[in-house]
Amino acid sequence: MVLAIDMGNTNIVVGCIEKGKILFVERLCTDLSKTELEYAIGIKTVLELYDIKDNEIDGAIISSVVPPLTTILQTAVNKIIGKVPMVVGPGIKTGLNILMDNPKAMGADLIVDSVAGINEYGAPLIIIDMGTATTVSVIDKDKNYIGGMIIPGLRVSLESLVSRTSQLPRIGLEAPAKTIGKNTVDCMKSGILFGNASMIDGLIDRIREEIGCEAKAVATGGLAKTVIPLCKHDIIADDELLLKGLYLIYRKNTEK
Repeated sequence: MVLAIDMGNTNIVVGCIEKGKILFVERLCTDLSKTELEYAIGIKTVLELYDIKDNEIDGAIISSVVPPLTTILQTAVNKIIGKVPMVVGPGIKTGLNILMDNPKAMGADLIVDSVAGINEYGAPLIIIDMGTATTVSVIDKDKNYIGGMIIPGLRVSLESLVSRTSQLPRIGLEAPAKTIGKNTVDCMKSGILFGNASMIDGLIDRIREEIGCEAKAVATGGLAKTVIPLCKHDIIADDELLLKGLYLIYRKNTEK
């Protein structure tokens, strides 16, 4: 069994995978002030909820976009299972051919998403990951990572809007019944939700036009389930994409 962890700026996704089957997906909060022990307690609690014993875990793998916490999380996992987890980064085999100006600067989450996406859905492929930031990754027909986009995420945009205006309230992210809002709250919900859905539809159109083919689109991330149902394009929702990628990379680096 493999313990797979993805540390994002807002959430830490935790899951266990056994023989390719994801047993669970849970989320913890990313907190720069937490210690190794506090993270260890959080992860240990999740494992206990699913009745998974420490000695059942053969190894672990981490992807992180929060460098100050990467070593802390690595130590926390080591405290639990007695094994130092693999970290996606330099020296780790991924099998992904990255055609970027500086491949080493590419986020680990984008690499992991792409490895899983190619394995699961083939190429060409458009991957939309909706978290603190919304990222779009583009894989060409030859399975090369050729680039993408980085966009402020839903909650980041909404938080900025509310904090910089005097009269706009904090709102939930439930879709309004109509596109044209009749009150302040519905106007805000329509703008943030239908606006992001339209943006994603438009980006897919532009990407397909630029690469000259009908690439599949797949979406993942904590906020994908809120927006993707509002899109007009046929977009595959896969909440487990990142964990699948971590498992593939773990196997690539451990199996002979």
